[in-house]
Amino acid sequence: MNIDQLFSLQGRSALITGGSRGIGRMMAEGFLRAGARVYISARKADACDATARELLAIGPCVSLPADVSTLEGVQQLVAAYQQHEKSLDILVNNAGAAWGAAYDEFPESGWDKVVDLNMKTPFFLTQALTPLLKAAATDHLAKVINIASIDGVSNNPQETYSYQASKAGLIHLTRRMALKLAPERIAVSAIAPGAFASTMNKDARDHADEVAQRIPAGRIGTPEDMAGAAIYLASRAGDYVTGATLVVDGGVTWARG
Repeated sequence: MNIDQLFSLQGRSALITGGSRGIGRMMAEGFLRAGARVYISARKADACDATARELLAIGPCVSLPADVSTLEGVQQLVAAYQQHEKSLDILVNNAGAAWGAAYDEFPESGWDKVVDLNMKTPFFLTQALTPLLKAAATDHLAKVINIASIDGVSNNPQETYSYQASKAGLIHLTRRMALKLAPERIAVSAIAPGAFASTMNKDARDHADEVAQRIPAGRIGTPEDMAGAAIYLASRAGDYVTGATLVVDGGVTWARG
């Protein structure tokens, strides 16, 4: 058993949506340090380009801006990726959105935006990239990692109805996709992050000490925590993890009960 090879991504290609900031960027840096060629996508081209330039100091990183909230945007991203690679070893479905509003006032627009991006997009992007994932699955498994949330595992008291529903749906979708794609040598799994500093989780970003008081581990998540979980699932070490969701939250889910 070679431990270095067990967790290595040397020579593999990875595409991360929502890769310009937050959790997506954490995973991108981790994959680069593990030896992968990384392609990041985000809706805002300037931010995506800027992050790719910064990550180039670590390893090969390419910016592929796209709005994957629509099927047209999904196809554009797939076409852009195919300009660089003929196969795909690792797909991380990380692009997401949230919406908070009182129950009596929750708008349809807030429902559709969140559910489309958080649950519909991972399915159709994976579907479109399945031929490239199959092409990579020769002497190793190809991997799909869906980024869910602990809010899809247990209830958050905030009124983020479409977010919690979409992340719960993504967790179950991960199981269904895993059963379908396992015979094709494509392992599908998910990560349910807790509090990590990001634009989406401004409380963890701006009030880390306060948030940490509600976490059994006594702190918010670090880039190493997220990168480590993603590298585990993406590498040979995670080959036997199929359909499961890895909760990375410092114990918050179990404290909720």
